[in-house]
Amino acid sequence: MLKLENPSAIGNSEGLMVSSVSTKKRNRSTGAFSEASTWRAFGAGWRPLWAGFSQSGFSVEWHDFQCDSPLEVAGSFHPDSVEICLNVDGHAEFDLGGRRQELPPGSATFYSAGREPLAARRLPQQRHQFVTIEISRDFLKRRFADAKTGLHPQIQNILADKKNVSAISEVRRLTTEQQRLIPTLQHSPVPVTGRGVWFESKVLELMSEFFFVSVQDEFFCERQRRVSSERVNKVISLLRENLVEPPDLLELGKRVGCSPFHLSRTFSQELGVTIPQYLRQLRMERAAALLVSGKFNVTEAAFEVGYSSLSHFSQAFCQTMGCCPNLYPLVKNSAAKLA
Repeated sequence: MLKLENPSAIGNSEGLMVSSVSTKKRNRSTGAFSEASTWRAFGAGWRPLWAGFSQSGFSVEWHDFQCDSPLEVAGSFHPDSVEICLNVDGHAEFDLGGRRQELPPGSATFYSAGREPLAARRLPQQRHQFVTIEISRDFLKRRFADAKTGLHPQIQNILADKKNVSAISEVRRLTTEQQRLIPTLQHSPVPVTGRGVWFESKVLELMSEFFFVSVQDEFFCERQRRVSSERVNKVISLLRENLVEPPDLLELGKRVGCSPFHLSRTFSQELGVTIPQYLRQLRMERAAALLVSGKFNVTEAAFEVGYSSLSHFSQAFCQTMGCCPNLYPLVKNSAAKLA
């Protein structure tokens, strides 16, 4: 996996929690959209590489930071636009209408925010490195005016003036070429006077890779994505319902209608983690909520999520949540007061 080193650009936010709703309210009150409020706390950890959204119709930004609590980033999404994210490091989560989608390190996706709430956050205790390419609907219209077939359905909706449609595309692995492009974007090899043209060429290149599908395979691919997504969501529901005694892989395969091997591979491709890893994440999130409630001690929380060994539970909790279970309520409450 590509790792980019830029220590001077790492910001650290103690207990930072930014509300996308309040950000949008501030933007409406001033009459102009700005995403700076989301990233201001990270200083050089947020670096516009090409800040031409209003004039050029697109912008390119580099992010490199750490956060100590979940960071809500939906307030940084430009309205009436589509955004590509090339995620080098750190986990992100999206939620649209109850459908949760994870963006693991070394992957990419694109999304658009409309009337339906699109939640997005960066997970804590991780280093986050990613590039975002924000593209206005007007720029899409100018460039795709003659594109009659092969466009991704999400892009078709945007071009059809469906401004209020929120959507997230499928998650894909970063290609070798895209990984090589990322450091090049940070250090443009052309003179300043030519960078507008250069950045536009790179944005168009990424648009051609993300926004088109093979016409002959379009319906087949859409069906495959839908079936895969339904199976993954069913597995997640089954795991949530049975944290103490979850179904094994063979039983999960029977319940969703495919072989254990195919289910395991599909789940990993969709979410970037294995089923056991995801189960542990669910268990630790549930345990964390029980501990914060004040109604359960560490031993009781461990049993509630299926752990009979307190030492194994404490180790898993520390690795997942970033601190030991005894201290988590104190850390969580302190972060909430600072937010």
